[in-house]
Amino acid sequence: YVCGGMFFIVSFTGRIVVYKIVYMFLFLLCLSFYQVCYFLWRKLLKIFWWLVVAYTMLVLISVYTFQFAEFPHYWKNFTGLTDEQLADMGLEQFSVSELFSSILIPAFFLLACILQLHYFHRRFMQITDLEHVPTKGNGPLTRLKESLAEHSEERPVTAPLQNGAAEDPECGENDQPAPEDSRSEGEIACSKWGLVVDRLLVLCLNFSKILNCIQVIIWRLLELHVMKLVALFSVWVAVKEPSVMNFLFIVLWAFAMPYTKFRPMASCISTLWVCIIIVCKMLYQLKIVNPAEYSSNCTAHPPNETNLKPDEILQSTLYREPVDPANWFGFRKESLILAYIQHHLLLLMLLVFEVTVYRHQEHFRKYNQLFPPSTGTIFQEITRQHLDESVISCAKYLANYFFYKFGLEVCLLMTVNVVGQRMNFLVIIHSCWLVVIVTRRKRQAIAKLWPKYCLFQSLFLLYQYLLCVGIPPALCLDYPWRWASPITIHSNLIKWFYLPDFVALPSAPHLIYDFLLLMCVSHQWQVFIDERKEEVSSIGGANTDVLDPMAGKDLNPVPNYVYCRCYLDMIKVAVFRYLFWLVAAVIFATGSARISVFGLGYLLASFYLLLFGRRLLLKPATSRLNFWDCLIMYNVTAIIAKNMLSLLACVFLKQLQSNFCWMIQLFSLHCTIKGYYDENELKHQECILPIGEAGIIWDSICFFFLLLQRRVFLSYYFIHMAADMRASKLQASRGFQLFNASIIKNMNFHREAEKKSIAQLKRQMERIRTKQEKHRSGRNLIDPSEKEAEEEQGATKQKSQEKKKWWNPWVDHAKVLQSGDYYLFESDSEEDEESLQEEEQPHKPSAFQLVYQAWVTNAKLAVKKRNEDKRKLEKFQQGQAKCKGLQKAGETEGPEASLQETSFQDDAKEEEEETHSKSNVVQRIMDILRFLWVLFLAMMDGLTQWLNTLARQYLDTSTVLWVERYLLTQKLSRGEEVQGPLDGLYENLENSNQTLLQNSEPEESADGDGSLLINTSSSSEEQEEFLTIREDKDLSEPVPSCSTTSNIKEEILVLDSLEPASEEIAVQPITRTRTASELLASSQFFIEELEESKRFYQSQNRFLKLVFAVYNVIAAYSELTCYFIIILNNLISASVITLFLPILMFLWAMLSIPRPSKRFWMTAIIYTEVMVVVKYLFQFGFFPWNSYYITSLYEDKPFFPPRILGLEKTDGYVKYDLIQLLALLFHQSLLKRYGLWDNQEDQKKKEMMKEKEAVQKSQDANMDAAAEEEISVSEPAQEEKKTRFHFRRRKQTKEKENSSPKPKKKRNKKEKASKKLKEFGMKVKNFLFKMVQSIYRPLHKYFSDIINTKYHAATDVYALMFLADVIDFVIIIFGFWAFGKHSAAADIASTLSDDQVPEAFLVMVLIQFSTMVIDRALYLRKTVLGKLIFQIILVFGIHFWMFFILPAVTERMFNQNTVAQLWYFVKCIYFALSAYQIRCGYPTRILGNFLTKKYNHLNLFLFQGFRLVPFLVELRAVMDWVCTDTTLSLSSWMCVEDIYANIFIIKCSRETEKRYPQPKGQKKKKIVKYGMGGLIILFLICIIWFPLLFMSLVRSVVGVVNHPVDVTVTVKLGGYQPLFTMSAQQHSLKPFTQKDYDDLCSTFERNPAAMQFISLYGYEDIMTAHIEGSSGSLWSVSPPSRQAMITELNGHKSEMTLRLMWTFQRDLSLGGVHEHASEKHTINLEPNNPVRKQLADLLLGTRKEPVLISHMLPKYIKAPNGPDAKPVDQMYPEHDDSFLNVTMELQRHVGKDANDSDSILEWWVIQTKTEECKQNECNELQMIIFNDKVSPPSLGFLAGHGIMGLYVSIVLVVGKFVRGFFSEISYSIMFEELPCVDRILKLCHDIFLVRENGELEVEEELYAKLIFLYRSPETMIKWTREKD
Repeated sequence: YVCGGMFFIVSFTGRIVVYKIVYMFLFLLCLSFYQVCYFLWRKLLKIFWWLVVAYTMLVLISVYTFQFAEFPHYWKNFTGLTDEQLADMGLEQFSVSELFSSILIPAFFLLACILQLHYFHRRFMQITDLEHVPTKGNGPLTRLKESLAEHSEERPVTAPLQNGAAEDPECGENDQPAPEDSRSEGEIACSKWGLVVDRLLVLCLNFSKILNCIQVIIWRLLELHVMKLVALFSVWVAVKEPSVMNFLFIVLWAFAMPYTKFRPMASCISTLWVCIIIVCKMLYQLKIVNPAEYSSNCTAHPPNETNLKPDEILQSTLYREPVDPANWFGFRKESLILAYIQHHLLLLMLLVFEVTVYRHQEHFRKYNQLFPPSTGTIFQEITRQHLDESVISCAKYLANYFFYKFGLEVCLLMTVNVVGQRMNFLVIIHSCWLVVIVTRRKRQAIAKLWPKYCLFQSLFLLYQYLLCVGIPPALCLDYPWRWASPITIHSNLIKWFYLPDFVALPSAPHLIYDFLLLMCVSHQWQVFIDERKEEVSSIGGANTDVLDPMAGKDLNPVPNYVYCRCYLDMIKVAVFRYLFWLVAAVIFATGSARISVFGLGYLLASFYLLLFGRRLLLKPATSRLNFWDCLIMYNVTAIIAKNMLSLLACVFLKQLQSNFCWMIQLFSLHCTIKGYYDENELKHQECILPIGEAGIIWDSICFFFLLLQRRVFLSYYFIHMAADMRASKLQASRGFQLFNASIIKNMNFHREAEKKSIAQLKRQMERIRTKQEKHRSGRNLIDPSEKEAEEEQGATKQKSQEKKKWWNPWVDHAKVLQSGDYYLFESDSEEDEESLQEEEQPHKPSAFQLVYQAWVTNAKLAVKKRNEDKRKLEKFQQGQAKCKGLQKAGETEGPEASLQETSFQDDAKEEEEETHSKSNVVQRIMDILRFLWVLFLAMMDGLTQWLNTLARQYLDTSTVLWVERYLLTQKLSRGEEVQGPLDGLYENLENSNQTLLQNSEPEESADGDGSLLINTSSSSEEQEEFLTIREDKDLSEPVPSCSTTSNIKEEILVLDSLEPASEEIAVQPITRTRTASELLASSQFFIEELEESKRFYQSQNRFLKLVFAVYNVIAAYSELTCYFIIILNNLISASVITLFLPILMFLWAMLSIPRPSKRFWMTAIIYTEVMVVVKYLFQFGFFPWNSYYITSLYEDKPFFPPRILGLEKTDGYVKYDLIQLLALLFHQSLLKRYGLWDNQEDQKKKEMMKEKEAVQKSQDANMDAAAEEEISVSEPAQEEKKTRFHFRRRKQTKEKENSSPKPKKKRNKKEKASKKLKEFGMKVKNFLFKMVQSIYRPLHKYFSDIINTKYHAATDVYALMFLADVIDFVIIIFGFWAFGKHSAAADIASTLSDDQVPEAFLVMVLIQFSTMVIDRALYLRKTVLGKLIFQIILVFGIHFWMFFILPAVTERMFNQNTVAQLWYFVKCIYFALSAYQIRCGYPTRILGNFLTKKYNHLNLFLFQGFRLVPFLVELRAVMDWVCTDTTLSLSSWMCVEDIYANIFIIKCSRETEKRYPQPKGQKKKKIVKYGMGGLIILFLICIIWFPLLFMSLVRSVVGVVNHPVDVTVTVKLGGYQPLFTMSAQQHSLKPFTQKDYDDLCSTFERNPAAMQFISLYGYEDIMTAHIEGSSGSLWSVSPPSRQAMITELNGHKSEMTLRLMWTFQRDLSLGGVHEHASEKHTINLEPNNPVRKQLADLLLGTRKEPVLISHMLPKYIKAPNGPDAKPVDQMYPEHDDSFLNVTMELQRHVGKDANDSDSILEWWVIQTKTEECKQNECNELQMIIFNDKVSPPSLGFLAGHGIMGLYVSIVLVVGKFVRGFFSEISYSIMFEELPCVDRILKLCHDIFLVRENGELEVEEELYAKLIFLYRSPETMIKWTREKD
């Protein structure tokens, strides 16, 4: 390899010269001999190396000696060559560096050749000798492997033990024998490391074996397919560069592929030819070859001889430049020679690699002593018999025989691929062949035609390549279609016809698809030949396409896969059962993805398949295949038509776009082949091209699936599926019976349970009354004081007392409530004896219990405990399986289990103490990881079990039908007739007809175990003891459903009426069929195939079990899945056309009892299909509303008619419709599979037929009566309720019958006319009457079926409805902006803070709240009719509001309003729950909170949250009291509710203690103490110091800098007009920089107090106010005031004050409370102060100099958040004396008239007077302001009140709240620390129960009992003890 690489380096480094070409020639010669004659190549190889060495030496000597001074002259004289020719030879003079590089590479090459020749040549010859190959087993590596294998076999047991000991150090120390312990630590370590080394060597050996197997498979793959790679790459090189030289490759491989004998010859010729091409291309790069000397210049021809346009002339290879004749042969000049010939070099390497593969395989077989394989397969041992063994065997078989089985379909797909990739005229010929092949249908007919097809493909490929090569351009002859003529042929037309041209060159790379087709066709020809051979057909299987494969055969040769006994069976079921529906979906997608006239046919075909596909699958094979071939022909026709229409799309598209846009839209015309048009030229606003809708990609996908499904129809496997479908069809009524039986069972269970509860309660109250009577009678006899008091009463009072019964003390309500006594609790022991406690089987601990166990002990012990529980459960299940029906075994397990638990806790303590010291960190980490893994598995198990519980009824029913379907399939396969159910499948009890009395459990309360085949149910053992099961004589007759009201004599269902007044309730026998779980419990069958399937499903991993459980839940609740997708489609589409189904769903489907009928589902399916077709028709772009102008005009308009109707042209217009249709059809298939599809309709038809027969037998019955009987309701009670229309009809008929015939009279024309008029009027009347009846009767039946239904189990879903309403309420509050027009930018908090209530928010809140109140009232009154009317109003109202009013208000489309969509979705959930409540009816017991049904953490948390909502508890309690019949007052009612709430909380706590027990005597863990306690301590500390921390951090961390926006300075003298007023704003207020801040610090660095103050601020908090020295306003003072001021200044009686005031204004939007902060500095001018005199002189005008005022201006001022802005005292060492001095001056401006006072203008000027002040600073006043940061507005509600405000408002309130938890606990101990509250809880439930049943006296008595219980601590202690 090194020498071969050096050949390339030497040949292609630098410029191409002759000696390098010789190198390449030698190398190619060597490769040619290797390819053509291997024997000769080996003989000449040594001579070749010597020749290369000699030639290299000659080259080195020649190049080096040519560098001498006189040598070039000698060479020219000797050879007669020029310098240029010598340079091409490689002889030229170089510089030193160039000479070194040019000599170095050949020198290294020489060295490599010498090394190869002397050291490696002999070994190489031995390796490559195919005649003397050593056999396997003699090499050193083999001996090493054998020794390792022997070493591993010597100790097979000790290695795992030691390995395990190494993994577990504790076990290793305890379990090792004594001799092991006596060894030294070094020996043990050495043995362990030796074991590790041995293990690694074994692993390496196994890994090498795997790699060896992979290597063998890869070499075999290469051996089989390397020829195809060579052929494909050869053609690819040829089409990449069309030329005459490359044409030979096309010729060779075009004939070598179909005619396999020529393949070796083609390979050899290709090798020789590619070597010639490489050498010629290298020679053509020499400088002596000058193309300019012989190039043809065709540009001299006149341009009028051609019809080319100027721009086309520039693109033509004939006219744009001189033509090199060598280009036509494939040679041209290139600067990078290696890139130019790299394709041919790669082809040469691939050809050499091909031969190498063959010789490697020959060497491999001789080495391993193997024979050449007889078949061209990868895995020789795999045959047709291995196909059905496993997935791996199936994959191997397909790898061997995929093309053998599916080659014909692959060829057809490749033909379609060629059509789609090219789309030109020549492809029409391929299309014709496709039609010919498809129409043959039979495989034998196609095989006869196939050789001709192969020959055509070869010749056609050659013809197309010649078109690409064309005529030599050097002839300067253009093609005839380019000659000047009146008719101009467009370049695109020439390209579409695939004609040779110099402008529009034919696309040669597209020929690669033709060659791929030729390869497939050639191999299929070989398949046709091989399948006739018996040896091939016996190994690979027979290729037949017989319509009836079972003709003449008794048994199916392939095994039955329907029952899924392995993964391969599951794959087969997915292919042979569900592929048909996938094909239908693909056909639908094909039609909907392309808007054209062809797509409509696909849609109609898909609708037919989706609707009648099941019927099609059951048809005979001939009919089925005829229909399927018609579909394939339509698909092929569409492909051919699109190809022919490509002429318009690729050639005349611009013309069509201008004049025939409708044609573009109708046929979806767009050129999918690049190079015809520039996309920018085709942009047209009015006629938009369907760019994403053209092409045949979807047609090709559809063609693939159609062919695949056709093969499915012709396979033996499909026969099993067809038999299963026929058996399923025979079970049409069986599923209906099973589901109906479970419904009746659940209904009876709830009713019986309620009757038992009331009966027990009444027996209890009778005991109480009896004991109270004894108590009262004994008291009256013993107590004489009462008699004396009674004797002293008056006469009237005595009479009234005598009238009262002596034993009745209950005179009024108050006395009853206060009459509680101890005797009320004496019957409780008897009640406890009546209640039977059933022992539960042991169960796996849940994931939360596992976490708690790990928390209490540790992870390792928790895993160990879980394993022990798992073993116990397995033993229990095994014992139950052996001793079925023995329940006593579980009674003795309780104490043992408790003892085991205590012993386990003790062991846990001991083990924990031992392991604490021994275990290290790594072991703990491993234990924790192992525990986390076990926890994850436990969570998966829990989720799977819960999902199986949800789908338990579906699992049982499907299992029963599955078993029966198997037996039906077996009988059908034997040709037996099957009628009715199967006999002998289930056990025969004592009598064939027995009575089912009571059910121990409802049908849906059992637990599922994850397997599809469930032989026992959880309640089967209990049912067998006291249940007797009756099977009807005729099980084919269905049980009446909840919606059926007919009186069926065959099935008599005796329902016990619920009569609260009856004292003793006798249980009546209930006749019904057995449920699925009961049938499985009583089954006596064992079927090997079904048992294998059961074991297969039970052996699955947890993930697959979870997937199966999810699928079972989806299948069990497929109805809800359909509802969800319908709602989702309406949410996304939001149009009128999609609004129909949701309304129909809420008001029809969800209210149907027990389930929606076939009519609804057919309506939904057909409506969806019609909706898709209508949408599809309106997607065409030629409709006016689909134009670009109209769509852009109404872009965001919600009421654009096509948009609101749902007919707008969009991209994904049917995406959700397809999902909806598939969901509906999936549900339909489930209903059909379980016999729930046609049964209801058939039942009604049978009833109608019976009624018709009864009417025909009756005498004197007229047609009207018969019609009335046909449409009358079947319920006898409803037959008595005749409508007014019925009565009037009968009256008319009776009058007609009783009227006697009158004699005929002559009638004139008027009478005849009047008679005709009357007859016409009667007809109109009858017509209107029938119309009214047709409307009234369905509505009447609709309401009566819902309200008067007898077969329903009452349920309570008000909790979920209330939750949905609450969610909607929250959505309205937080998303109110979505329900208004301009409220999107508003904030609800800011709006309400401004005391403004948005109208949209108010309306929505009131409407939502009112609906919640109305719903609660209807719930409490249990009015189903009112609930139904309320539901209808809400459904219509909300849909009208959401889809019409809301878009008009918000001016936003509904599907763009996310909040409205969410609100509507939650409301749809509410509608579904409400419909379910109406359908099932309200329960008898509705009182009690819905959150108190279960006792767990979640319910407790939600209940506490419910109680925290303000006014919610009170509002609910008052509404319940108002709407419920009760004797209690409101206060008593609230008392019961409060007791019940507290008892529920205690019950949850006790259940938690039982579920998560804590071992006795165990201390609290540190993580609990420091975790919980530390958090509480941290919380309390934070609350205590929260104000200080908050106020200090809020301004320093998140505070906002609030600089003043205005600084105003005012100077006043006394009480006179201000002297000076000036403001600084914007640019006069300059923030500090870092440099200014540093300068300030350096100024006060010696003042610690000042530096401490400065350090509190950053430079961004400080600013400088530059105040102009001249006053901003004139000093306009009146003359009297001026004179008074002068007088006061000159006076000496009183002091005057000179005040400097400053005011800062801030922006409140940044935070803060005070907008203005101000302060003043006052200077007292004493009477003798010279400043007074100087100021007076200024006023008088006698002084011109400024007046100096000392210590007046403070320079540093602090601006806090408050209203005061004081000077910074720390920066003034001498306080006020450190203020700056200023000068005051009164400036005057005198106008033209100096005598006029109005012309004199005066203003004051104040300047700073300091020694260091600069000139510009002295003209202004400077104030440096320190600004405190303010809290941001978001925290203003806290920071605005200050520290004390926070302490008062937060700390004290929280402290009071916390103190409530830690104080007064002792007062609530007797009511909260109750060990067992079950009796109190039952007492509260009894109060609710008797209240609902109208037993108001009993309610009073029970309330009295409850009150007395809380009054008597002794009774409370007795009543709350744990039960024994």
